[in-house]
Amino acid sequence: MGKRSRQRQRSQPAGRDNRDNASWGAGYADIVKENKLFEEYYKELGLVPEGEFEEFMAAMREPLPATIRITGYKSHAQEILHCLKEKYFKDIQEVEIDGTKIEAPQPLSWYPEELAWQTNMSRKIIRKSPLLEKFHQFLVSETESGNISRQEAVSMIPPLLLKIQPHHKILDMCAAPGSKTAQLIEMLHSDMEVPFPEGFVIANDVDNKRCYLLVHQAKRLNSPCIMVVNHDASCIPTLQVESGGKRDVLFYDRILCDVPCSGDGTMRKNIDVWKKWTTSNSLHLHGLQIRIAVRGVEQLAVGGRMVYSTCSLNPIEDEAVIAALLEKSEGALELVDSSADLPGLKSMPGVTSWKLMTKDGQWYADFSEVPASRHTQIRPTMFPPKDSEKLTSMHLERCMRILPHHQNTGGFFLAVLVKKAPMPWNKRYPKLRKEVSSGSVAQAGDSPASFTPTDDGLPPDSTLVPESEAARGAEEGGKVEQAQEAPTKQERVCGPPPSKKMKLFGFKEDPFVFLTEDDPVFPSIQTFYDLSPDFPKLNVLTRTHEGKKRHLYMVSKELRNVMLNNSERMKVINTGVKVWSRNSDGEEFGCAFRLAQEGIYTLNPYIRSRMMTVSVEDIKVLLTQENPFLSKLEDDAHAQAKKMGMGSIVLRYQPNPNNPVEPQCPIELCGWRGKTSIRAFVPRNERFHYLRMLGVDVFRDKQGQGRREGEKAGEGVEPGEAKGGGSDAENGGQDGPSQTAPNGGKPSD
Repeated sequence: MGKRSRQRQRSQPAGRDNRDNASWGAGYADIVKENKLFEEYYKELGLVPEGEFEEFMAAMREPLPATIRITGYKSHAQEILHCLKEKYFKDIQEVEIDGTKIEAPQPLSWYPEELAWQTNMSRKIIRKSPLLEKFHQFLVSETESGNISRQEAVSMIPPLLLKIQPHHKILDMCAAPGSKTAQLIEMLHSDMEVPFPEGFVIANDVDNKRCYLLVHQAKRLNSPCIMVVNHDASCIPTLQVESGGKRDVLFYDRILCDVPCSGDGTMRKNIDVWKKWTTSNSLHLHGLQIRIAVRGVEQLAVGGRMVYSTCSLNPIEDEAVIAALLEKSEGALELVDSSADLPGLKSMPGVTSWKLMTKDGQWYADFSEVPASRHTQIRPTMFPPKDSEKLTSMHLERCMRILPHHQNTGGFFLAVLVKKAPMPWNKRYPKLRKEVSSGSVAQAGDSPASFTPTDDGLPPDSTLVPESEAARGAEEGGKVEQAQEAPTKQERVCGPPPSKKMKLFGFKEDPFVFLTEDDPVFPSIQTFYDLSPDFPKLNVLTRTHEGKKRHLYMVSKELRNVMLNNSERMKVINTGVKVWSRNSDGEEFGCAFRLAQEGIYTLNPYIRSRMMTVSVEDIKVLLTQENPFLSKLEDDAHAQAKKMGMGSIVLRYQPNPNNPVEPQCPIELCGWRGKTSIRAFVPRNERFHYLRMLGVDVFRDKQGQGRREGEKAGEGVEPGEAKGGGSDAENGGQDGPSQTAPNGGKPSD
């Protein structure tokens, strides 16, 4: 999905559509859904099959259905799906609103394993039925827990076409708000038995503020294999990794190049596009889109796959960019046909001929027709290649265009590229600069004897972007951020200029400090939790150089390699998953760090003590009562707890295949063994999630409190956030750590 108006200046409000997180029935009643220039343009281009244009326009004026996607990598995805189908969707079919039966959500036919669903219910309809309101609360709660993503249907397609494997190194070039990034993470963790997949995701965005939205999305999945960085995608730095005692260039196996675009495919949801749309938007974005795509293929490994996508239907932003990229690659890139990869998905093939229209209605079929006065706005790469043989060899028909009226979706464009050889400019030019002793490393291309790309990602002899690009901002669609100057004539002959110093914007981040194997925090942790000998201590990091360490995080070995070798080259916003949080009360019990729920599935393979096996009934007690006495647990769990000392513990449920009524997936919860009681340290929405999995119907009343079905307000115990520092009034013993937040710390920690 393309990012409309990503290129706004930093001084302006973000003002962008959050198309990945589709709201239910959002709209703007005061905007008329008419744009004569839009209709004239697309009718003339002939992108819509003959006889379907009126149907196409009618679909564009209809509200966009809401779609949800179940997080696919978690072992309990099937449990959530079962809950949705058996508990909510069946009941929804019986609901009548104003005498009309509600249409139940339907699965997207092309999404694997029925993990994506679509519904036409609006907020207005949801408010009219208590059952629908409970369904809505279920979606909100599960979304906050990371088990469900509310994401537009067409936005789900690019990650699927990348064909991710757990060992792949992935770059998401323009990642915010992050729903597709979440999909990439899910695919890395397809095997939940492997806590540290060999691959990782580096998610980048140029907008510093939106990087924090990206962090929020990624952190819901609790992965040690994700890093969020803040760079201009058109000149994102080449990274180094250490291999065999020497530094090598990091090339990515998969790249998602979801570029900023005019966003006319989002008209069904972003209603303001109707009045703002003009052909100038595409003309202004074309150069930026090429630069980002070029920078992407430069960093793609030979044999790797890149998906280029936009939420625009305009060939100037779509086929024209792909044609320019293929022409410049001189055979190094191949456009592959992926139309059959998702059976059930309807798409139109890419077009091989198109023309250009200015906002005043002037048409041009070839660059030779463009007057010199317009050469700064209209460029040769905006037109189809003149050489018919070369055009045929590009196979632009292998691109995919999704039209809204075919499957009740938004508009979208995709192209899947496979890299067959190093880019020609990387082979043609020798590397001009050597590594310097200070530790900074010159950017490298695709081969050891390669030239260092210019800051805008283009080869020195490139004619893709005119020199006036730097001075020209995008109209109406926003200003182009960090527009880069094209190489001068002298630079094209003599090689690239020295690298510009990377500019950093936005908030100052706390440092990422990796712990050494002999760090003083480890002995007590090692002893208390009886960590296995293969526990990767070197993968543990914190966010401070001085003072006591508040939180400990873990990243995968591969991400650690990236961070240690590129600390001066990239701006890292966030990485790692929290595994321990400091708790002073724990020192008297042998360890000052309690387990964090976010990282329990990462730590689980290494912890060999402090574990309790619990039943379904035990979990119900622990998640619905604040500080239940040990005696409230079933006999087996009670006996285990009595043998265990005070402090942080792991509460583990193992499924019983002989009892299909109970959840058929393992559950790991963080807890605290007090003097005579026990508590679960689990965030509120995760409590709701696990209780639903166990068959407890939990919902929020009008006061926002959590209650079980059948309880009156004020009678039930809120299964919400456990308050720290609670004392057991009956025995006077302190039963919990003095942390007030069970999930510990701020989102940016």
